[in-house]
Amino acid sequence: MARYTGPKHKLCRRLGYCIWGSPKCPSVKRPYPPGQHGQTLRRKMSVYGQQLQDKQKIQMHYGLLERQMRRTVHEAQRMGGVTGANLMMLLESRLDAVVYRLGLAPTVQAARQLVTHCHVTVDGKKCNMPSFVVKPGMVVAVRERSRKIPMVASGAENPPAAIPEYLERAAESFEGRMVATPNLETIPFKADTASVVEFYSR
Repeated sequence: MARYTGPKHKLCRRLGYCIWGSPKCPSVKRPYPPGQHGQTLRRKMSVYGQQLQDKQKIQMHYGLLERQMRRTVHEAQRMGGVTGANLMMLLESRLDAVVYRLGLAPTVQAARQLVTHCHVTVDGKKCNMPSFVVKPGMVVAVRERSRKIPMVASGAENPPAAIPEYLERAAESFEGRMVATPNLETIPFKADTASVVEFYSR
């Protein structure tokens, strides 16, 4: 399956709320599915349907394909401990997610593009793998020659209102550091991971 490139907030309306937390999302004013029957359509959600929707919610937020999602879940299962917590830790440790949380890009999709176009370094070394796992102590930065990109410059001048506890970034800086391992309490994005684990355990 190819990566979804259509209107992303249409997906938010299908879920009934914005999974990216944007105040301008159409789902804020129209929290019902798109289409002429969106307001009147009432369907009873099965257990499988709810699990599928919870899985899709995470996939949409992080922009993952099914193969990537399945591989990450299996890796979380092999780690031992609570699989759901491991899953969210692995997803939040992805390089594109870290760039987004640091405010160096306005969306996860934009962060992935920065990474794949070789604008980002990890500990001073160029890295173009969005799935690269950032570990505590590593420094993520935008390359010197890429800091004039309007999107990047705007992100440096206007940092997010709240950066997660496991990350730190100085004001108007083009770099940040992971200072701790992400966990369910400190990760801004909330999801029903138990439902997702059950979906892949069928």
